[in-house]
Amino acid sequence: MKLSFLLLALSLGLAPLAAPAQTISTKVTRALRQVRPDDLKTHIQYLADDRLLGRKPGTPGYQLAVDYVTTQLRAFGVQPAGDNGGFTQLVRLRRATVQPGATVTYQPAGGSLVLPPAEVHLYPHPEQPRMQLAPSGLAFAGYGISAPDQGYDDYQNLDVRGKVVVIVRGAPRRFPSTVAAASQDQTLLVQTAAQHGAVGVLFASPRPAPASASGAAARPLSTTSVLGPDGRVAAARGFISGSGVQLTGTLSAAGLQALLLNSASDTAAVLSRLRQGQPAATTLRGTLAASWQSGYQDIDSYNVVGKITGSDATLRNEYVVHSAHLDHLGVGAPVKGDSIYNGAHDNASGVASVLEIARLYSRLKQKPKRSILLVLQTGEELGLLGSAYFAARPPVPKTSLVADINTDMPTIIAPLLSVVPLGAQHSSLAQPVAEAARYLNLTVEEDPEPEQNRFIRSDQYSFVAQGIPALHIKYGNRTPDGKNNLAEQVQKWRAATYHKPQDDSNGIFDFEAGSQYVRLNFLIGYLVAQNPQRPTWNPGDFFGQRFAKP
Repeated sequence: MKLSFLLLALSLGLAPLAAPAQTISTKVTRALRQVRPDDLKTHIQYLADDRLLGRKPGTPGYQLAVDYVTTQLRAFGVQPAGDNGGFTQLVRLRRATVQPGATVTYQPAGGSLVLPPAEVHLYPHPEQPRMQLAPSGLAFAGYGISAPDQGYDDYQNLDVRGKVVVIVRGAPRRFPSTVAAASQDQTLLVQTAAQHGAVGVLFASPRPAPASASGAAARPLSTTSVLGPDGRVAAARGFISGSGVQLTGTLSAAGLQALLLNSASDTAAVLSRLRQGQPAATTLRGTLAASWQSGYQDIDSYNVVGKITGSDATLRNEYVVHSAHLDHLGVGAPVKGDSIYNGAHDNASGVASVLEIARLYSRLKQKPKRSILLVLQTGEELGLLGSAYFAARPPVPKTSLVADINTDMPTIIAPLLSVVPLGAQHSSLAQPVAEAARYLNLTVEEDPEPEQNRFIRSDQYSFVAQGIPALHIKYGNRTPDGKNNLAEQVQKWRAATYHKPQDDSNGIFDFEAGSQYVRLNFLIGYLVAQNPQRPTWNPGDFFGQRFAKP
């Protein structure tokens, strides 16, 4: 190993012996050395400025963010890879709302109790403005999970064809945390019900909520979805175009209790069985009918997509994606006198990280073998919509996407000493993560907060749902003082900051920690792009079996 390489590595706090010199060259190390905390700060300050009014999709503030990142990518020599030779990919968002006058009718059969009329609340139908569900049977399907590979199936011996399925959100305790989180994903639950022939899905609350308003009309709910070029829904949480599921909605705890009592069952006993990992499915007495209308508001928003062409004549036709969501919440209810939800950490910091990865590549004359896509997505705060649209309809062949490294709210408030690679344990991506972390002298840890379900709550999950291995790097627990309680510190900080106007550029930042995130995510993507073997799901993995395409 050359002395110059060793000195450069030591100046970065790297561990050069952990990675072979032919993988991490001296030129790459020199580029890593040039990541500057002040560059991250500049991006964050612009994107979180009050002038952008919280970067809500479809607003002038969001367009300012689009223009900014486009200008930055162009300055770094990144090629446009969006629609019509430009940097943007159109994402047409539809906000749908149930109109006044919706009705839900429950007709009991043999029971003495009747479902309270206002306990079912409907979601709008994002494709059909007028909907009517004929009287349909009901079935309780526990958690609504069908996972024979995990030794669990709520639909076993339960006929739900032509019925409305009632489920409670949850998963058996013995499921691994990421599997449990994915099993509760609303879209997967609807898809599973549809595969068994259901015409409706009601998500029931297991615990009482504040008293509902009286009356026969259902309380209006709203959803946001993405429309494809054909005008049909291309992406939505809890709705699958053409699936046969006509109705989705919520059911109160009182409504669930009434249905179970009408069917000679009891909520406490049913939930107890579920908590013990035993399916508690049963046919419910009576029928449910509904009639409702949906109103629509369509807006145009954009993903920003840039490309760095790879150096290998064959592998350049495959792509490693670096992603981060560009949107935030806009202007909302005031908190301590401030109503602009700037989103400095969430997710101006993640966008800044991707921009600095682009700058790193601009400093490398020799590009990696595979090509790189830099994707800044809209609609994450609306349900991962921009990433869902991109992952399903990328501007390159979908089969050419080999991996996604996502950055969402890296939480740069303290030195980065250890990391949690959410999702990496399911695929061969664990190997480049380990190699890159060793090189940067970072420890790889288990998730200290698995109950947060972050693996399915951010944009990397949209890629997983398309069968593409993906991960999201978050902070570990290590701290310089040895207390190793960073997760506790973050929880306190997040309680005062997350999704509040207080998440602005005047808050707490450790920009050197942000620089380490840039180096780490860059190295992971670089190693994947250099490896002749594309990433694969682990044999028998839950996500590989669910989503990988043959």
